[in-house]
Amino acid sequence: MLLSAPQTGTMTKWIFLPIFLFLLSCKGEKTDTYFTTEKASQYFKSIEEICNRDNGKLWGKNLYGPLMFIERTSRRIIANQPDKEGLLKGKDGIYTGIYPKELVLTNSPVQFGGVIFGMAPLPLEEDDYRIKNRAIHCLFHRIQPEVPEMKSAGFSASNMDEKEARLWIKLEWKALRKAINAQGEERQLAIRDALIFRGSNRELYLKYTKEENRFETFEGLATFTYTMLCTNSPEEFKTRLFENLDRVYSMQSYSRSYGSIHGALYASLLYDKGFDFKKIPSENFDLGNAVREMYNIQLPLICRDVAGSLAVSYDIDAINKEEYQRLADIREGIHKQTSIFTEKPVVFLELESPYFDFEPENIHSLDSLGTLYSSIRVSDSWGKLTVDKVGCLVSNNFKFLRITTKGFKSDKNHISGEGWTLILNSDWELVLVDQNYFVRKLMP
Repeated sequence: MLLSAPQTGTMTKWIFLPIFLFLLSCKGEKTDTYFTTEKASQYFKSIEEICNRDNGKLWGKNLYGPLMFIERTSRRIIANQPDKEGLLKGKDGIYTGIYPKELVLTNSPVQFGGVIFGMAPLPLEEDDYRIKNRAIHCLFHRIQPEVPEMKSAGFSASNMDEKEARLWIKLEWKALRKAINAQGEERQLAIRDALIFRGSNRELYLKYTKEENRFETFEGLATFTYTMLCTNSPEEFKTRLFENLDRVYSMQSYSRSYGSIHGALYASLLYDKGFDFKKIPSENFDLGNAVREMYNIQLPLICRDVAGSLAVSYDIDAINKEEYQRLADIREGIHKQTSIFTEKPVVFLELESPYFDFEPENIHSLDSLGTLYSSIRVSDSWGKLTVDKVGCLVSNNFKFLRITTKGFKSDKNHISGEGWTLILNSDWELVLVDQNYFVRKLMP
């Protein structure tokens, strides 16, 4: 109905007030994301150009393919192509949707809507290099053979959190850094030293050799590939590689992080010798042994017979001090965390075939208690667990995890506590036994 002239002034005031309040509230809202569709289009174009520059020279095929970025908080998908089931909606060449909350985010291939996409979780703040290297990381894994034995739980070398193993690997990293920065005879000697430290470690932890080779090959080659493709000069490549090494070196736990940089360091030495990465036969390939052969390095029959004297040249005293400080920090952490995860009541979740999503820098060893993950997402046969703060404690053998019962709430299959939420599958339940909660499958 049209307003008559006498009413217009009064009504205008009433119409203007809610509009003004609406606009005022909008002004205070923050933009939902820095990763707009326009910015996504620019990144997809840049990533395709990066892949086209290589065009299969490194691995025999162009890495570019189906790729989705995902925002961790909103689970929003921004993809470069449609899926086959119409789950993604397209506009201006960008395809968007929502990734299910019950599924875990990971920097790896995932089948979505009938298409195998490379999945790249976005960093919370825009970082051009990290966005691009995460994209190349997951695109590389799309063409890399799967490792069935490691598919569910990811890679872990639990021995790498033991003091002696950490001493050897730190010595090895120092020698590898020296080798990558050197040429000629100096490089040969540094490579020999690194391989002697490597041999000493493996003589002590022989049963972990196969697992370490897989970790270094699967994740180390991914790191090498994205660092190589996302940098524009040998100098920039080394800078980024050593930034990554420094980040891992400073971590309290190496068990789920060391292989990603370790394999990359050896791959860099192989690349300098013109090694053909396309001929790597399997995930059991030993990158260290390949370097030994390419550089014609002769090693002693027992590496530990000579490693001790070599260690002096790589400042073993400083490394020992670092490790003593680490143990002191761990003891302090144990003192603070023990009551949270060991005194009743706590929630125990048994791990059968877990899939983890976490940032390596957010994990801390609590010695024999296990590893503390500050934030993590876990998917297993019982459902999905999301931990955002306070953390959860995963046993060293990856058989169970513990979370605090503080703030415990239960609403059917949706259970939560301080800093965590748990969505149980319909055939599972959480039961109280002797003050602690345990997850178990419903009885028939």
